Order: sequence, then structure tokens, then C-alpha cells
Amino acid sequence: MVTTTAGGGSLDRPWARVPSWVGPALRPELAGSTDEIIAAVRAEVPDFARPMTGRFGMRITEGVTVALSQFLELLGRDVPIIDMQVYRSLGQVEHREGRTLAALQSAYQVGSRTLWRRLGASATARQLPPDVIFWLAEALFTYIEELSAASVAGWTTEESSRAGSLQTRRHALVELLTRQPPAVPGEVEPVAAAAGWKLPPRMAALVVEDAVGVATRLPGSVGADLDPVGVVLLPWPEKPGWADVVRAALRDRPAVLGPVVEPPSAHRSIALAQAAWPLHLAGRLGAPDVLVRADDHLLTLLLAAQPDLAADLCERALRPLQDLPAGGAARAEETLRAWLDAHGDITETAAALHVHPQTVRYRLAGLRETFGERLDTPTGRLELALALRAP
Repeated sequence: MVTTTAGGGSLDRPWARVPSWVGPALRPELAGSTDEIIAAVRAEVPDFARPMTGRFGMRITEGVTVALSQFLELLGRDVPIIDMQVYRSLGQVEHREGRTLAALQSAYQVGSRTLWRRLGASATARQLPPDVIFWLAEALFTYIEELSAASVAGWTTEESSRAGSLQTRRHALVELLTRQPPAVPGEVEPVAAAAGWKLPPRMAALVVEDAVGVATRLPGSVGADLDPVGVVLLPWPEKPGWADVVRAALRDRPAVLGPVVEPPSAHRSIALAQAAWPLHLAGRLGAPDVLVRADDHLLTLLLAAQPDLAADLCERALRPLQDLPAGGAARAEETLRAWLDAHGDITETAAALHVHPQTVRYRLAGLRETFGERLDTPTGRLELALALRAP
């Protein structure tokens, strides 16, 4: 749920609280601001005091132009920032050219101050009530903070790529722990150390697409984008709410969480999560959810592990339904499933089917004619229950 304020905008998007007419009104008054901001940055940040030629000039001009235009478009809209790639790229280029983030962050600060002075001098801003001016200031500085954060992320990504291929070593670690037969502890520890990952006391495997990106949002985790789907290795602290942290990091991506294990059993957590992944995507693991725990569906996984045997079981156990008319077969299967789930309780079965208990008794009489004594033996009931749950 997104929390809103009295101004109508969400707390994490303060530009939504500014009236929508402000952006169009400010746009003509801010014509020429791009040149003014660039001049201020070049004057106050020594690393940017270079001729505005070639790729450097194009990069800085694009960054300021897009930032200003996008900020004005956001005012009055409860939407996230659309284009962050320009600012991630700025961070990457700064790293490639051998500079730290200090100069770029200083440029953001100078640019935001310069734009705020220009806003304060505009005719539109002078007509705004104090609370709207406050929202406008909060919107601007929050916006610049997010652009700066994108540049930090770009610089950090480049740093990881350059620093001895850290992600390559993490990929090797995940592949090692995925291996069957499993790696021995003495083999894992040096690979984990090279990957910069301290083996936790308890951990779990998370199977998800874009595993590397998800791992960056989960403290202490490492991820690798394997084929056909990525794996994140994450520590599992025994504290409430950690599953919610994982869900937030997924950002609505479907994922399967393997059982929580000690590091020597990491392969088991990975294998179980990988086995559950295609079933989760197919909607065969119960009610839809972003995050599914594999060890909540062991019976389904057991049947899926031996599809030929499961098919034989289904064919043999449910063969009597084939002799019924199509509509009758579907109703009989629905009744049988509900009755087995209710452990033979007529009242509970009726509630699940939304029918009268007498209707259930009538249908059960038909099922007994169809299936005979198998409804009354433990083995018969077990086979039917398994057959009805086979993927």
C-alpha cells in the first residue's frame, strides 16, 4: 500500500503533491536553465571545468537537459522516475575515466542549488502558496537524490566489473553449490572467500529471474543468472519478517524459495527450488503468490519428479471416471477431491462444494458404485488423493 499525504502524493514521490499545472507554467520560465546549470557546475566543480566538446560535452548537456525536462513532467503525477539510464551511465563513465563519485555528486548539488535559485526567481513560483513551495523544494531535492543514487549504482556496477570480475567469482560460487554430487566444504570455502561471501550459519536458495539484480537488494546475498533461471544464495536469519524483506526485493517477480539449510546442504535447497520453479510458473503450486516456498509443496514435487509413474497412477486410479458422461465425470471428480480433503466429513465437504449435505451423500453413493471398495481402504484413498494432486 502506498502511503499518501494531505497534499495527495505518495511519501516516496513528493513531486505528486505539487499541482499538475505548475510544471507547464514553469517550463517557459526555465528556458535557458540548462546553460546556466552547466556554467555553474563547470565554475564550481574543477573536474568539470573542461571544454564542452566531444563526448564529454554531449554527455553533460544530455544529462542536464533530460533531468530538467523529466522533473517538470513529473510534477503533479504519482509515478516513478522514468529514465534513469542516463544517470547510471554517467556513473559508469566517471569510473571508466578514473574519477571518484565525489565530483559527480558535487555537480548534482551545484545543479540542484542553481535550479532552485532559478525557480525561486520565477513569476510562477512567487505566486505559489507556502505549502506548495515547500512541496516543490522537497520534490526537486528528492528527485536529484534519486538521480545521484542511480549514478552511484552505475559507478558501483562498473567497480564490480573492474575489480577482478567479482560477479564472475560469485557466479562460480553459485555453480559450485549447485553441483551434483555436492562439493565438499573444503572446496567451497576458498571459492566463497574469493567471491567476497561469508558462509552464513543458515541459508536458503532463491530461484528467480534477474538473480544478480535481486541479490543486490538482499543484504549478504550473492546471485548468478544461470540457465534456465537464476539462483540467489541468501542468509536466513531466524527473525520475523525476513520473508517480507525477500518479497519486497523481488519487486513482483515470481520466485521459489528452497528450504532453509546449513551451507553443506545448499545443493539440496537449490535443487528443490529449481524443481518447483516450472510448477510455480504454471500455477500448479496452489494460490498464486510472488514467493512460493518449495517445502510447502513436497507432495506435488514428489509426483512431478517421476512424471511417468505419476501418469500411470492417475490413469489407474481415475480410470473409473472415464466411463461417466463428461459433466458427470467432472462433478464426480470435484466431489471426490472435496471429500478426500475433508477426510470424509460430510458437512465439511458440503461447505466446500456449496451444496446441501444430503447432496453430498447422494453423490458419494454414486462414487461408491464407481470406485467400489477403494473409497474405504487407506491405500485406495491415498492413491486417489495422489492422483488428484499430480501436476
